[in-house]
Amino acid sequence: MTDPRSQQSGVANTTYKCGGCGARLEFAPGTTAMQCPYCGFRQEIAAGDRQIREIPFAELANLARKPVGSIGKYVFVCQRCAARTETNETASMCQFCGAPLVIDPAASGQLVPEGVLPFAFDRPAVSTHLKKWTSSRWFAPTALKKVTTAESTKSTYIPHWTYDSQTVSVYTGARGEYYYVTETYYENGEQRTRQVRHTRWYPARGQVARNFDDVLVPASTQLPLQELDNLAPWPLLDAAPYQPQFLSGHFALRYDVEPENGFEEAKNRMAPVIADDCKYDIGGDTQRLNSVDTQHNNVTFKLMLLPVWVATYMYAGKNWQILVNGVTGEIHGQRPWSKAKIAIAAVLALIVIAAIVYFVVLKGHSTGTTHHSVTHHSVTHH
Repeated sequence: MTDPRSQQSGVANTTYKCGGCGARLEFAPGTTAMQCPYCGFRQEIAAGDRQIREIPFAELANLARKPVGSIGKYVFVCQRCAARTETNETASMCQFCGAPLVIDPAASGQLVPEGVLPFAFDRPAVSTHLKKWTSSRWFAPTALKKVTTAESTKSTYIPHWTYDSQTVSVYTGARGEYYYVTETYYENGEQRTRQVRHTRWYPARGQVARNFDDVLVPASTQLPLQELDNLAPWPLLDAAPYQPQFLSGHFALRYDVEPENGFEEAKNRMAPVIADDCKYDIGGDTQRLNSVDTQHNNVTFKLMLLPVWVATYMYAGKNWQILVNGVTGEIHGQRPWSKAKIAIAAVLALIVIAAIVYFVVLKGHSTGTTHHSVTHHSVTHH
């Protein structure tokens, strides 16, 4: 239900009343239902008629939206305690009573998400993943392995753009074919031969085509881009059509990367794949690419919300952040390094290298001595 008070004094937001005790329902990770955190009452999320659509990129200019830079903070009015909360998030929690706050997507000023990939595991499971992660950090301080819980853990839906594109690329380059030439050289006064590889280059040009599906680009700059990318792959086929019920009791960032800018990044992510296709088409033993001109056809896009547990833990008086894929449990993030362990590893490496050098020299000396003895014996016998 939507509270009229929130429409009058803030953005329209939706909450779901518990049928058991009257509190607010929250989405229960790993299920298809909302659950009351107080009495345990559950309510299944109805499937609905909405489908996940691929939106033609050519229609983007006609879609209702505001420029990212023109949207200020949202003002939620809690339907439980009437407190006002200002935030840049499209789903949050009341800062006074903790009641879930979910914006009406039509009031956000942004494009409505097409799909949402729901959280598959709850908060206690994050501690299990964190324990495994800290235990596998070889050069982390020993005390870090005792960290099994985070000081702050937020289940946060991160907006991502996905792009489909049918590409046709025309390239120019060169095909290299190896050939070998026998060369003569001298070593320790003895004449020897060796095969030296050379390359003959032949001009090449051609055309390749590839259909890209669901190229993912993070639509928020609030978290480290590389660490978000490292959480892939995402089981997008398990995504559900967007419904605000999946956000209730969790957080959701709004996008701050326009879909046009996201498509430019998607092109950058497609480029290495296209380059490999061109090289494969050129053939030969090695290849050079001089130019690649790619045309993108039938481009479509959509906005997806992907689940990330954003966990912060305290170590040595400093906050460290890690990100956990809310479906697969893949984890990446910041961690301290143990200078003592690194120093010990460096010393052990030097010892191993010194031992190898010692035995190589010893073996060489032993071989040289044996050779001299045989030579001397041969001369004496003569």
